[in-house]
Amino acid sequence: MGTIRENIIELLLQKEFDAREISGQIGVSEKDVAEHLTHISRSLPHRGMKLIVTAAKCYSCGYTFKDRSRPKKPGKCPKCRSEHIDPPRFSIK
Repeated sequence: MGTIRENIIELLLQKEFDAREISGQIGVSEKDVAEHLTHISRSLPHRGMKLIVTAAKCYSCGYTFKDRSRPKKPGKCPKCRSEHIDPPRFSIK
């Protein structure tokens, strides 16, 4: 068992997860997962890898949060104001 960040990296090398799923697998809060993902995204290029982010999407109108850089799930859709958002998903390539 490695550090939390090493465990997250190992998990994301297997398949795509959202922050809640990572939180459940690793045993840390979603807020902590977001902080770790920010650091991981900066450190992966040194290993020849990249954090792949599948953008969050509004279930109601289909708006895609493609320009969002934070790993946290958005609160509301800027287009229709719906709070029913499919969270961003993460993997490593």
